[in-house]
Amino acid sequence: MPTDGRHLLSGVMIPLVTPMSAPGRPSDADDLLRAMAGTGARSLMLFGSNGEGPLLPVSALAEFAVRTAALWRELTGGPVLCNVTAAGTAEVLERTEAVAAARPDALVLSPPIYFHHREDEIAGHYAALASVGVPVVAYNAPRYSNPLSPALIDALVAMPHVVGIKDSSGDLDFFKHLVAARRPDFGVSQGAETQLLDALRLGADGVVPGIANLAPRLAVELVAAFETGRDADAAEAQRRLTHLLALHKIRPGVPAIKAVLADRGLCPPYVAAPLAACTETEQRDLVASLSTEEAHLLTRR
Repeated sequence: MPTDGRHLLSGVMIPLVTPMSAPGRPSDADDLLRAMAGTGARSLMLFGSNGEGPLLPVSALAEFAVRTAALWRELTGGPVLCNVTAAGTAEVLERTEAVAAARPDALVLSPPIYFHHREDEIAGHYAALASVGVPVVAYNAPRYSNPLSPALIDALVAMPHVVGIKDSSGDLDFFKHLVAARRPDFGVSQGAETQLLDALRLGADGVVPGIANLAPRLAVELVAAFETGRDADAAEAQRRLTHLLALHKIRPGVPAIKAVLADRGLCPPYVAAPLAACTETEQRDLVASLSTEEAHLLTRR
């Protein structure tokens, strides 16, 4: 049966960090998943930017993907998606093969990274996954890869194996085009963390905020409040999530998220090179900056 992308991308998807036993060496995410399982978050995306996917070699993907997907499904029954983004189509296919044993509910794919490409080349990059037998969710993150244009969106919507898109561009006019251009079974999700509520109001099916690694209940409350017409509560949840993002002024990116999780006993602080883990001073400042939001942060079960 064809995948309903709108259902697949509904609710809160956590773009999971990748716990590591040493720099660049994925370990298990068991403690983190057990803490997240009771928060109402519906699904996971593995190996995105928060998961340091493009920094991990293909050989490091399979074991982590299989263990994490199995435990999340055991705990929640929710979907697990695997990001297979790379610079070239050949490596995308290698990454797809590497995560196949995890039985991902969909593959997540950005346009190629590194080189600038023509639109027909980008369309061909997505078309190359038509025969792998797994639905594809496009990932528009122009900060890291070639951007998806409105014309490319129209081309992707016409590909049956592409069932949705996560947009992290921060461009609400572009987001409006996504909502208007989608077919009935094509899902649209927002990854720009300061615009989660804006996107839901425009017709997003769900949200994929990196900050949900730290505060999944807040993200779940935002979506639930919006869906039940509690506008003030939804706005307050968005305000608190935006406030939490200030931690990136102390140390940008996934090292900051992992440092806070490490302080809470949920994830080691290690990251993949050339990223460097937070210093003790950075970790102390990060934890202090979140002290007023303690009630909303993930806790160990």
